[in-house]
Amino acid sequence: MAALSAWFWNERFWLPHNVTWADLADPAPGVEHPKAGHLLSALPLALGIFAVRIVFERYIAGPCASILQIQTELSRRAQPNAVLEKVFTSITKSPDSRHLEGLSKQLDWDVRKVQRWFRQRRNQDKPSIRTKFCESMWRFTFYLCIFIYGICFLWQSPWMWDTRHCWYNYPYQVLSSGLYYYYISELSFYWSLMFSQFTDIKRKDFLIMFVHHLATISLISFSYVNNMLRVGSLVMCVHDTSDFLLEAAKLANYAKYQRLCDFLFVVFGMIFFGTRLIIYPFWILNTTLFESWEIIGPYPSWWLFNFLLLVLQVLHIIWSYLIARIALKAIMRGKVSKDDRSDIESSSEEETEMTPKERLKTASSRGENGTNGHFGSKHWSQNHNNW
Repeated sequence: MAALSAWFWNERFWLPHNVTWADLADPAPGVEHPKAGHLLSALPLALGIFAVRIVFERYIAGPCASILQIQTELSRRAQPNAVLEKVFTSITKSPDSRHLEGLSKQLDWDVRKVQRWFRQRRNQDKPSIRTKFCESMWRFTFYLCIFIYGICFLWQSPWMWDTRHCWYNYPYQVLSSGLYYYYISELSFYWSLMFSQFTDIKRKDFLIMFVHHLATISLISFSYVNNMLRVGSLVMCVHDTSDFLLEAAKLANYAKYQRLCDFLFVVFGMIFFGTRLIIYPFWILNTTLFESWEIIGPYPSWWLFNFLLLVLQVLHIIWSYLIARIALKAIMRGKVSKDDRSDIESSSEEETEMTPKERLKTASSRGENGTNGHFGSKHWSQNHNNW
């Protein structure tokens, strides 16, 4: 274990040339440098945030949902059937036509009845709009509060106005209490998301978001350990800028304020593009790649840190493309789509069970394209933000 620890904390990887851990171990009285042990305090705080969230959703978000008349929908439960339940839990939740025909013969049921059973069974495991509203309201509240705190803190910080201050006197920069609270609060929140993801709404992007939260925690922890907190605080603030707007748009969508939802989504998209495609590359990456090279020079963890930030920029480009595509479809069709990653299945599958005549009648009543202004999307309400 000692050999493994020595290999992991190799000074030649983590620190600039001619700097050792001993140089940072005993600062002057009243001076504090970041230490890896500080990160452990985020774990109990994450549990505290999770507990606060439970109270918030029950006593604040819940009553707000009631005021907005967002009630828990009562979906029809599938009738108990041991054969279908076994298929559902161990084989597939969405059987293809071959499986449906086989089950139809085995149970002596009509194929459409088997389809209906699987749809009702899937809907049993899906959350109500009220549940999603409460979850989004919690995220909106945290994102807004941490964004306000970050702006207020950085407004008084010299590196907000001159990014070269991120590298002056590096790595001997003093850890202020404000910067410590900012970092540990962000880290604790993402740890709480890791915990709560197993009790939250089960979305189709569960694995993607799990990896995202893990990558975010790793990047925050990495920048803390090698004292890149100043530039790290800028990265966090840039990402926090648009996150609360996305959650606000989702809240408006769940409350059926469609115009407000569309407006918030447009504002979110504009700020997302501005922060992720302009400010991040021309302000953040400029200082991490070029200004830091001039002031402190490259070393192994510097290369890794910049590589991770460049990967993040690639993701920004991909997400921006997806948002732009959704916005374009919204303009063409009339309004922004709902979040369909965990919605209750209804009309689309019911229409597959209709006769051609019934489907034609339904489509004509909705309009020429049968979408009633909606279009399907998995992406607009996903937080990649908080990347």
